[in-house]
Amino acid sequence: MDILSLFIIVPVATIVALLFSKNLRQARIIAMLGSLLQLGMAINLVFAYLKERAVSDDIMVFTKDVVWFQPFNIHYSIGVDGISVALLLLTSIVVLAGVFISWKIFDLPKEFFISLIVLSIGVYGFFISLDLFTMFVFFEVAVIPMYLLIGIWGSGPREFSAMKLTLMLMGASAVLLIGILGIYFNSGADGGVLSFNILEIAKANIPIEAQRLFFPLTFVGFAVIGALFPFHTWSPDGHASAPTAVSMLHAGVLMKLGGYGVFRVAMYLLPEGAKEWSWIFIILSVIGVVYGAFSAIKQTDLKYINAYSSVSHLGLVLFALLMLNKTAWNGAIIQSLSHGFMTALFFALIGMIYERTHTRNITELGGLLKVIPFISTIYVIAGLASLGLPGFSGFVAEMNIFVGAFQDESLFIRIATILSVTVIVITAVYILRVVGIMLMGPVRNESFLKLNKVTWFEKLGILLLLLPIVGIGVAPLWISDMILESLQPFIQGLL
Repeated sequence: MDILSLFIIVPVATIVALLFSKNLRQARIIAMLGSLLQLGMAINLVFAYLKERAVSDDIMVFTKDVVWFQPFNIHYSIGVDGISVALLLLTSIVVLAGVFISWKIFDLPKEFFISLIVLSIGVYGFFISLDLFTMFVFFEVAVIPMYLLIGIWGSGPREFSAMKLTLMLMGASAVLLIGILGIYFNSGADGGVLSFNILEIAKANIPIEAQRLFFPLTFVGFAVIGALFPFHTWSPDGHASAPTAVSMLHAGVLMKLGGYGVFRVAMYLLPEGAKEWSWIFIILSVIGVVYGAFSAIKQTDLKYINAYSSVSHLGLVLFALLMLNKTAWNGAIIQSLSHGFMTALFFALIGMIYERTHTRNITELGGLLKVIPFISTIYVIAGLASLGLPGFSGFVAEMNIFVGAFQDESLFIRIATILSVTVIVITAVYILRVVGIMLMGPVRNESFLKLNKVTWFEKLGILLLLLPIVGIGVAPLWISDMILESLQPFIQGLL
């Protein structure tokens, strides 16, 4: 069995085992062991990739190709580069942390963990796919479980939020499908065979007219799940109503499909379209960056604060990708990883706070540092990482993004970059505001003096997410070198 297909087989086997679980304890243990095995596989893949890359110059390694539907030349074609490997590692860590944070799910626990793992299958499959049709199938597999996870286990206006999220993402999927089919039917424009294979299409000369037409469709189709302004409105409502682990996977993993798809498909396969349309999407991404940050300042609900912060930080990913240079691209990938860990950590902490205080409104909280010091301390650390303090992953990502953006000498790009840089100050405002109101000062509610202590499984989930944030910030070169090496094919195609 090839090393990549295990990322599909092991979660499927975990789901089968969960179907035969008889009680909450068995469901927890099976979900934990399955997710732990996935993390082990991801760590092994990192070392295997580095070893393979030392002796191979191929764009993708560990490739496998099996004919799926010959009439349309659809294949089960998989492979990874450094970018894919990094995102697979991110996914495995967030999934395992989500299982630990969901340890106290008592309502239909078996069905909850199954839905969670189905979502992870879609994400794993998306990141390893080299066939556009197969990638699209896994994209749909990742999106659909969100409706159930929010609609059944969510809170507040969960049915509305689940439906809004599903309709927005399904609408984007329809647009994306048109873009993918446009690429497919133009992949043989130079006399070759029509293909869905990304590596084969990259060698074809797709007509400029087709690139102009299908680039915006493909870009928007992917970017909607990456919270592209003004199509971001599904995200804050979805976060607010979702259970904690679902918010973690939603922001930490699912939204990464957007930036990855934009980079791997839209920009790589339609480079001329990217150059012609980039200015419009740069404007939208900058608006999203600034708008998300200002919106976070106005919120009082912790989940909405983090949700709008996600819109802002993911806007930076799209902004960096559109800069069309190596340094900014490196920053975009690291920002995707950093945001994944930080946002998942924030949502985990918010869930722990809500479970104990039964409120997410910061105006009703106060003095929590005195009563739940572990949660409060980690929240401060996560906040410092989010505002880009040196020593954390956010600083590494933002430095690459802004330095890369300033390499472009055009006045338009310079102004856009300056506007994006202001988000650092705005982020500091809402992070420090929340810390000051929620954690500092006297304890506002006497009942908070008897809050439950942090459990072992909550600590494990938190530490799983915290270690990469510090690790990338303190020693970024290993991940940066792996990413930069994988950018060469994109540089040859776009620059």
